[in-house]
Amino acid sequence: MTARERRGTTTVSDRAVRRIAGRAVTEALPGRAARATGSSAAVRGGRAEIAVDVALPYPAPLTPTVRRVQDHVTARTGELTGLDVRTARVGVTALTPDRMTEPDAAPEPGTAAPGGRVPRRWWAQRRLPLGVLTLLATLTCGALATDLILVHTGHRPAALWRTGALHWLYVHGPGDPPVTAAALGCVLLGVWLIVLAVTPGRRGLLTAHSPAPATRVAVDRGAVAALLRDTAAGTEGVDTVAVRVRRRRATVRAALAFGDRAAVRDQITDAARRTLAECGLRRPLRLRVAVRPLPVWTPPPAEAAPTPLGAVAPAGGS
Repeated sequence: MTARERRGTTTVSDRAVRRIAGRAVTEALPGRAARATGSSAAVRGGRAEIAVDVALPYPAPLTPTVRRVQDHVTARTGELTGLDVRTARVGVTALTPDRMTEPDAAPEPGTAAPGGRVPRRWWAQRRLPLGVLTLLATLTCGALATDLILVHTGHRPAALWRTGALHWLYVHGPGDPPVTAAALGCVLLGVWLIVLAVTPGRRGLLTAHSPAPATRVAVDRGAVAALLRDTAAGTEGVDTVAVRVRRRRATVRAALAFGDRAAVRDQITDAARRTLAECGLRRPLRLRVAVRPLPVWTPPPAEAAPTPLGAVAPAGGS
């Protein structure tokens, strides 16, 4: 038997875990149009944390479908990598037409009512600003530490860039334009970092109710707009539809080719409200529907009033 100190170790990279998680998304729903639009992974020792953004088939029950993808990605990634994988974070970024027609599936037990605390906004991880700031701080502190070590241990003169910077600071006072411009730039950078820290970002995502506390669900605004557009376009008499979805309001503008304007507006409003309810959004959107007749539109003919009993209808003729 090989001694413990002579055994090798197996290291699974973040990239490999990320690819396996993305592939597992396509396996979660056999025969359905599900795919990963983005994924991330972090391996720390024998544990891994993964997050995937997915495009799910439509129409399909959103909550049980996300739960199925989450369970499969977590189990499959742990099986293939041998790591202890925490529950995967799944974000829904798009809805795509389903390639397979299925009868309406009943919701899984325990998924009908939302569970856990659902955040109002989807917070961004701010990876790019954090990475740039970390890189600049690392390069600056690393260069300064390296120069100080060489001066004190190697008995070398200080680097020209360090002495030059000190000389420049010595001869330039607070009132000089370059110093003022540099101070203004630092202030703007600090304000920008504070804004990034206190704002959630990801304005294009709307949070939805989840079946379990460990599940976080978000729906892209474009997907909600596409659902509302398809719903309104299916109304009889509607020619074109324009939809705009904001963080708290959804606006549907339809162009009417024929039919009663008020009746069509009521039909679109009822259908759009049902669509928004099926999305299960954490904060319901305020709906506004506007119907604009086209130039070729003509109002529907009024129904002829019945002739009273005993009355003589006017005779036509010249």
